[in-house]
Amino acid sequence: MTSAFRAPGRVNLIGDHTDYNDGFVLPFAIDLECVVRSAPNDDGLVRLRSRELEGEVELPADGTADPLTVEPAWGRYAAGLLRSLGERGRAPVGIDGTVESTVPPGSGLSSSAAFEVSLALALCSAGGLELLPGELARACQEADHAMGVPAGIMDQLTSVAGRRGHALLIDCRTLDVRPIPLPPDLGVIVIHSGMPRALAQSEYAERRRACEAVAARLDLAALRDATPEQVADEPRARHVVSENQRVLAAADALQAGDLEMLARLLRESHASLRDDFEVSTPELDALVGELEAAGALGARLTGAGFGGCVLAVARTGDAEQIANEAAARYRAATGREPVVFLPHAADGAGPLDNDP
Repeated sequence: MTSAFRAPGRVNLIGDHTDYNDGFVLPFAIDLECVVRSAPNDDGLVRLRSRELEGEVELPADGTADPLTVEPAWGRYAAGLLRSLGERGRAPVGIDGTVESTVPPGSGLSSSAAFEVSLALALCSAGGLELLPGELARACQEADHAMGVPAGIMDQLTSVAGRRGHALLIDCRTLDVRPIPLPPDLGVIVIHSGMPRALAQSEYAERRRACEAVAARLDLAALRDATPEQVADEPRARHVVSENQRVLAAADALQAGDLEMLARLLRESHASLRDDFEVSTPELDALVGELEAAGALGARLTGAGFGGCVLAVARTGDAEQIANEAAARYRAATGREPVVFLPHAADGAGPLDNDP
């Protein structure tokens, strides 16, 4: 019997580079998703074919493949996932599966997390393993770590726990998730800058090491526990501490329907990511500027930076016009080809109707 499982991508309203510092984030799952359709087999191999990416993957179902040696490269996530699920007791049952995704890779919309979570559900179903949402997200996060990307847990947990019409205030230390209703007059714009990013080749790991070094010097478990005074002269840590404060304030602004306050916090977040954390690029800065010039209330880079997407907020009725005008101006100014998304908050991962 063929089973089908879906998992959405995500966009992060605010709270970047806080998740791996045990901090707070405010993302929502989006209406772009990855779907894995699969059937169990008897030969102990996991075979996957992607409709969007090149090549096919064949892996031992017991998780013994070294993720870093797998080709094509997208199969490394599957190898890491097989290892982490095997350590949690998944039976080494093989599957034959196809992967189909509307989340563009390298966009900062968590295409990898959507793939990991949808595949994890398929593998758990075939291998007789049941995991609680937080543990499922942890297993998927470990697949990233096996790839050499020391990512936090925001992307995977958002894909698992998303709720239609809501953002998620996530405490990345406790994994507590509090749904926050999105105001009906809030329009969210996401524009891909035309600059794909690859975290394994970026300075992402260096930023994490820098944060951990400051926490260790302050004798703290994580920068989540630092005060503004403690990090006043540490730009990387200063961003994390101030960003945590902005996330909590943004959740309050959403609940109050205060879009002007939300927009101000987004602008402050971008400045901090650009100046203190230094993960912006001239193109991302230009796109933020064009969105605000076109009438967005506020804008910022979203995701890890180094390329990918910019997010803006506007009144619902204005969002599409603002997005198209900003994209046209950005294209003319940079020669890059932007891609516009007007995402809506979607439900988290789960099964589709199964086919006989």
